[in-house]
Amino acid sequence: MLRYFGFSGFITVAAVLVALFALGPGAAAATLVLIAIEVAFSIDNAVINAKVLERLSAFWQHLFLTVGMLIAIVGMRFVFPILIVMVTAHLPWATVIGDALHHPAVYGRHLQEAHAAIAAFGGSFLLTLALYFLFDDARQVHWLKTFERTLQKVGGTIWLPPLLVAITVSLAARFVPDHGDTILRAGLIGVASYTAIKLFIDSLGRLTPSGQKTYSGWPAFLAFMYLQLLDAAFSFDGVLGAFAITNKVLLIVLGLSVGAFWVRSLTVYMVRKGTLNDYKYLEHGAHYAILVLAVALLSSLFFDVPDVITGVSGLGVILASFLSSREALHTKNARQV
Repeated sequence: MLRYFGFSGFITVAAVLVALFALGPGAAAATLVLIAIEVAFSIDNAVINAKVLERLSAFWQHLFLTVGMLIAIVGMRFVFPILIVMVTAHLPWATVIGDALHHPAVYGRHLQEAHAAIAAFGGSFLLTLALYFLFDDARQVHWLKTFERTLQKVGGTIWLPPLLVAITVSLAARFVPDHGDTILRAGLIGVASYTAIKLFIDSLGRLTPSGQKTYSGWPAFLAFMYLQLLDAAFSFDGVLGAFAITNKVLLIVLGLSVGAFWVRSLTVYMVRKGTLNDYKYLEHGAHYAILVLAVALLSSLFFDVPDVITGVSGLGVILASFLSSREALHTKNARQV
């Protein structure tokens, strides 16, 4: 365990000490809360990441932990929210950077004003992801058997999930007239983005030579970029929820970045230990947690959804899938004795 989580633990202690001595006990406490928020909202991300990462060679796995970590911290938890504010508030880069560093309350307000676009894009992206999994008629393992088999019978076409999400986003846009155009545009971009990613992920198998178990070359690069895009979608809720804890942008980046280290460590642990093979329902639990997160993001267009409800619900689903997986594993081992 120390091998996989030791560095994350060290970074956590260092971050809390930096916050404590630089900004005081309140900042240290806020940092711990922000780390917990990021981990709670990203366990499902770790499971999905592990599913892709186990197909990558050792080189690309190392790249995921180095270059990918830099992208996750600097790109997705600092630059990406700034780009969102730039686009939605029609402000220049320098102004948004200045507000983020020197006027966090103003930056936070701009980010909240961009909430409709963020929630519509993130919610539709993640909902499309979840529905593709649930409607996949080639999937052989079922957790909630009756429910999942029924959806598989309804599915069977690759265009059904994006069509259902596009209809959902269109209806949401009609009932939020103040931001209708924004919601429709951002939501459809989210649907189109994940659909394109899904089609390209399905094509990776055709790009990989027959019999090769791991991706290399262009397939590996494309899978690597897919992981970064997933991380962007999963980071939305963490960034928005962080402003409920503090409006200090650098403190938010510090806390969420440390949380991202824990998520990466968990991803590598699952890959190395073959966790997804042994605990066969974890992938199901992750997708149901993503479904909860997507519904929460889209629901936030109409009313406030407390982060604690979303986080606890997602964790509860994953925990339930873990317990079911462990019971199934024990039953399998007992039969083999």
